[in-house]
Amino acid sequence: MQQRSRVTINDVARTAGVSVATVSKVINGRYGVAVATSARVQEVIDDLGYESSLVARSLRSTRTNVIGILVAEFEPFSTELLKGISQAIAGTGYELLAYSGGGRAGGDVGWERRYLSRLSGTLIDGAILVTPTVVDASPGIPVVAVDPHTGPSGMPTVDSDNMRGAVLATQHLVALGHRRIGFLGGRPDLESARLREEGYRRALLDAGITPDPALMRVGGYRPETADQPAHELLTMPDRPTAIFAANDLSALRTMDVARDLGLQVPDDLSVIGFDNVPESAMTTPSLTTINQPIQRMGSEAIELLVGLMDGTAGPSTHITLSTELVERGSCRRL
Repeated sequence: MQQRSRVTINDVARTAGVSVATVSKVINGRYGVAVATSARVQEVIDDLGYESSLVARSLRSTRTNVIGILVAEFEPFSTELLKGISQAIAGTGYELLAYSGGGRAGGDVGWERRYLSRLSGTLIDGAILVTPTVVDASPGIPVVAVDPHTGPSGMPTVDSDNMRGAVLATQHLVALGHRRIGFLGGRPDLESARLREEGYRRALLDAGITPDPALMRVGGYRPETADQPAHELLTMPDRPTAIFAANDLSALRTMDVARDLGLQVPDDLSVIGFDNVPESAMTTPSLTTINQPIQRMGSEAIELLVGLMDGTAGPSTHITLSTELVERGSCRRL
């Protein structure tokens, strides 16, 4: 199949039988073009599928009306955010550009500085950074951070109540009679992971249970990095009867490891996750988890960013959304 070349403004002018200047006036809504001529030009634009480039649009007006969604990689969390963002963008007059440089989360500190440098000023008028490693990028455009690694700072931020969610998860297992509760934590460099571990410890202490370091491992928020730590916990001589994994992907891998070892969930092991990504409801048994409203985090980020761009929001807003327990089939009473 022959690749179709990009339609240019010259193609539109030639097909419509008018000058390039006339096409430019129609595109930019300027006066001086007869109604019938404008209608004919617009019909040609629609037929040919012409779109002016973002760079050209930026050079003409210093604005593109495009918001960039910048992520280290596309995975379940960022995908859910994008769903909320795409719903909230309707009616704002802005378009979306989702961008990733293909990096792996955790191995590319400072990725957001490079991404912003490439896009700001010519392609995007504002940006949402998803789990950025740094929040001092100073790109010269409005920026909102979602769940930044280091937690809230001077940059406008949207996150969820990670500590409260971890407390709820641990309390649920305690209420089911579990005392040896393993913890599969996230990455040590993430504030969300630190808060989830703190919530786990706090709930145990409130229940009169001393946290046991032997029952705690770093899972890294990824299935492949959670595999070995989950195996270590489940092959202990006195293994935990329940595991709280700091995100759903780690919890789902823990269930896989348990099955490989001949353990039944929840009969032999209770497992609870955190996030409530769609995959958590699709496994057998379905995963009990902590819901953080990821799609709403995305919509709140868009509303905050548009407010910053329109001058109706303050520069240092911090929004924290509540978390809640979602009971499914992966936990049982001991």
